[in-house]
Formats: sequence, C-alpha cells, structure tokens
Amino acid sequence: MSCSLSDIWLLVSTGVKRNIFSMDKFVQKRPWADDAKITIPIKKLKAEGNQEEQPVVDDEFADPVPWQKIESKGLDCDYAMLFTKEEADELFQKLEEEVVYSTGVEATVQVFGKVYNIPRKQATYGDSGLIYTYSGVRRLACPWTPTLEYIRDSVTKITGHIFNFVLINRYKDGNDHMGEHRDDERELDPMSPIASVSLGAARDFIFRHRDARGKQSGPCIEPVKMVLAHGSLLLMNPPTNTFWYHSLPVRKKILLPRINLTFRRILPISQNSKVLH
Repeated sequence: MSCSLSDIWLLVSTGVKRNIFSMDKFVQKRPWADDAKITIPIKKLKAEGNQEEQPVVDDEFADPVPWQKIESKGLDCDYAMLFTKEEADELFQKLEEEVVYSTGVEATVQVFGKVYNIPRKQATYGDSGLIYTYSGVRRLACPWTPTLEYIRDSVTKITGHIFNFVLINRYKDGNDHMGEHRDDERELDPMSPIASVSLGAARDFIFRHRDARGKQSGPCIEPVKMVLAHGSLLLMNPPTNTFWYHSLPVRKKILLPRINLTFRRILPISQNSKVLH
C-alpha cells in the first residue's frame, strides 16, 4: 500500500490528542459546548510609536478554534489548531518552494566559545532592516514571502498580536533537533508572546524549569511535555521564557520533515538600549 506525505502526517498526528491529554494537570480546557457559538475576546494590537492601540474585530475568522491553556510555575502558554490538515499541507509545500535557508557561517552556532553546525536548517524573514542576534550569530531579516505574510496575518487575527519577524527551522527528520534554550535575547519585546506554528511531522516539545536543570537543581519542578501537531499554534506568553527552557529532542523514529515558524516582535535599536538600562 502506498501513502502520500500528507497521508503519513495524518497517521502520525492521530496520537497527538492522547499525548497532550496526558498532561491534564497542566492543561485548563475552556468549557465550550460543541453547539455553542465560540468567540474570542477582542484584543488590542500593539501599535508603533505613540499611536493609540487599536482593537481588532475579526470578521474573516468566522470559526475561531478553542484554546488549551497550559500553565505551571512561571509557565503560561496557549495551544490551538490554527490550520486544517488541507491548509497545513498546502502551506508546507509553498514554504518548501519559497524559503531560502542559511548556509556557511550563518548555518553555525557558537556555544561556550566553540562553533558547531546547526542540526537543522534555518532562515529569518521580517520587516526591512531588522536584525536578530543569538548564540554569536547576527541574522538579517529577508523580505516577507506571500506565504509567510499569510501565516503571520493568520496568527495576528487569532491572537491580536502584531509580529515583525519570524525565525524558521526546518527539521529533515527526527535526527534534526534543537537543544534546551530560552528565547530571551535583548532584541525581543519582553511584553510580546512568541507564536510558534508547526507544519509537517508531529514532534515532542519539552519545557524544563531553569531551577530543575543540572546537578544542583532546586525544588522538584516537573518538565512539561507536549506534542506539536501539523497545523498547530503554540503561544508562549511572558514570563515563560524567563523561567523555562524549551527543546525539541531527537526522535529517531520520525522519518518525515517538519517546518517550525516562531513569530516574534523585534524592538527597534533605540528601544533595545532602553531595555538594557
């Protein structure tokens, strides 16, 4: 029997609900009835400069998806399915055609003074002139592609937050991974969440509290593990990245690719210096 890439993703995703529901003590489900009209409270978009914040009323997003609230000590996340399987399949294929990934020095990372090849492909897109620096590498934003703009705007419509930059990670299979880290660079707006959109193979995603790392770890704080499904959105709200590290571990049984897009809000250089002081 032959299966398409889309069909295999669907089979992989069938175990996602079970894995997410296994972390019931971290998840707060909202009591929406199946036949109830689901609405999302109107949120205010953060505007540039001194302009007043403008409320967003989304008429196009007629069927907002229910959110799952994931909470622990200092951890505040929201999880939902943003795209249907058919939409997610199409977006994945378009990104495969549009995104140009980094090579050479930009495909390396510096850890404790040593340079390593990044165990995945990366690309950065965003508003003109934006630069994001992490692990010793400065990344200039490439212009938005039509598909990235569509995904970015879809995230804004459902969250009420404006994002001006996206970091893209492409994992060819389960051997590609991401080590424990926090997204706490000085360029990031500390008041803005980070929105993570997943397309492709479902992968384990693990949060670990900063006090639970290493041999000299403090009080026992359990890690929070979830599975990020094809077409899903994970919103990491402040102060999550202050207290919790996150990672995408090696899973050798995963044979299919995954693309992850983390939408961020980068501060202008003048505001960066204010944050430092």
